[in-house]
Amino acid sequence: MMTAVTRADVETALKGYVDPYLEQDLIAAKCVRRVQTENGRVEVDVELGFPAAGHRDALVAAVRDRLISLPGGAEVAVRVESKIVSHEVQKGLKPLPGVKNVIAVASGKGGVGKSTTAVNLALALSVEGARVGLLDADIYGPSQPRMLGSSERPVSPDGKSLNPVVSHGIQSMSIGYLIEEETPMVWRGPMVTQALEQLLRDTRWQDLDYLVIDLPPGTGDTQLTLSQKVPVSGAIIVTTPQDIALLDARRGLKMFEKVEVPVLGIIENMSIHICTNCGHEEHIFGEGGGRRMAAQYSVPFLGSLPLDIRIREETDNGQPTVIAEPDSRIAGLYRDIARRASARLSLQAKNYSHKFPSIVIQST
Repeated sequence: MMTAVTRADVETALKGYVDPYLEQDLIAAKCVRRVQTENGRVEVDVELGFPAAGHRDALVAAVRDRLISLPGGAEVAVRVESKIVSHEVQKGLKPLPGVKNVIAVASGKGGVGKSTTAVNLALALSVEGARVGLLDADIYGPSQPRMLGSSERPVSPDGKSLNPVVSHGIQSMSIGYLIEEETPMVWRGPMVTQALEQLLRDTRWQDLDYLVIDLPPGTGDTQLTLSQKVPVSGAIIVTTPQDIALLDARRGLKMFEKVEVPVLGIIENMSIHICTNCGHEEHIFGEGGGRRMAAQYSVPFLGSLPLDIRIREETDNGQPTVIAEPDSRIAGLYRDIARRASARLSLQAKNYSHKFPSIVIQST
């Protein structure tokens, strides 16, 4: 007589598969929403808390392989969906209207490719299936309008707020949209932080799963304002393998720790140079520095990106690599890093503040 597969059998089988992005099994990650076993058929519904269009087929295949091997030869049906929710932010702050999660992309020093990484990560999250916005928080040196290939002026529907500019499927806002490209911003610190807050709060963000903020380099007024007044769900540190860059990246990481913003991980940019003529690979800025830093501070290492001329050319032309060469190895690296960062965020505590009404006490 054929043995019927039970729910316990299914859960035991699923516990044997560790998802590469969650880095734990689907049961432990609480991603299994439904298990049904009847009439020789097993149905499993998986709900991921991060966008995973590029991972879905592999996940379905991995789960099917686990379940097909169960005794009894049951017919197996696996469904994988993503549902992105809001996650906890700093104490005393509530999520922004129209934004579920804010991810800050930071670097300890300039010149490490942070803005290029930020725009490609935002686009990668979008390609993976999320609704994404990008805020250029570098008031002195806004670069995202050029990288997104847009010179459009934001429209104000009411004279107070601004509609974000939409490019390549993502919403964006930058001081660069409001001034001429070569106009210098000769402002003191308080004016800069006030401008950043206005750009953030006066933009009519439309139902975003993630708002990626491209921070200016360093740990000054702008970074402090953002980490104290803006509800940030998590931060990503971009560095190069170079010792000097790593030293400054450590300062950035410690700043986020002090203001209780979780660090989702470290990205090592310009990790290896591949010669366009002969294909020779060389670690110009050193090797493995980002991975060692991640291990030292017990934060995830999200991945390495190469020093490749195409990345520079494509962002300069307003067509970042994820859009210009969607099937390329480099675009695949950006998408892999985007999945790792958002999967890490999905494991954090959820924010339920939006479900509670504001209580107003009136005297009568």
